[in-house]
Amino acid sequence: MSSLVLVGYATRYGSTQEVAETVAATLRECALEVDVQPLRKVGTLAKYSGIVLGAPLFMFHWHKDAHGFLSRHRRELMERPVVVFVLGPVHDPHDKKEWEASRAQLDKALAKHPWFKPIALEMFGGKYDPAQLGLLLSKMAGKEPASDIRDWTAIRAWARDLAAKLEPTLP
Repeated sequence: MSSLVLVGYATRYGSTQEVAETVAATLRECALEVDVQPLRKVGTLAKYSGIVLGAPLFMFHWHKDAHGFLSRHRRELMERPVVVFVLGPVHDPHDKKEWEASRAQLDKALAKHPWFKPIALEMFGGKYDPAQLGLLLSKMAGKEPASDIRDWTAIRAWARDLAAKLEPTLP
């Protein structure tokens, strides 16, 4: 196994990919070798010594590609350190109840994989752009304004801390 870290992501409209790319760039700045891939395209984890898994919560559910990835790679994931980041709430100002509800949704999603024990788990604010929604979702969303509460400073700081957690595990 090499010292290559996978930053895998699931995304619906691209905002989680943007976070994954920022996490990967930060890990590279910390001298880690990183590969960024959509979760659905990852065939094997054999060449990776550590995994960063990023996926959004959308409409009260964790992205299906994250669930599929965990199911497909169960054995391999149990053999290496895995960290998870999630994009959750999208409303500004910070709504404590929304964050708690999002965390409960994430806990429920992760409970479907009781064997899965990430070494780190972080939830960041997300991005919402009603212009990207299809007609049905747009009608369901009503007149919610666009928002982007991704905290890039916090995301980079988390990734720097993550590098220190992953580095000792690398050969």
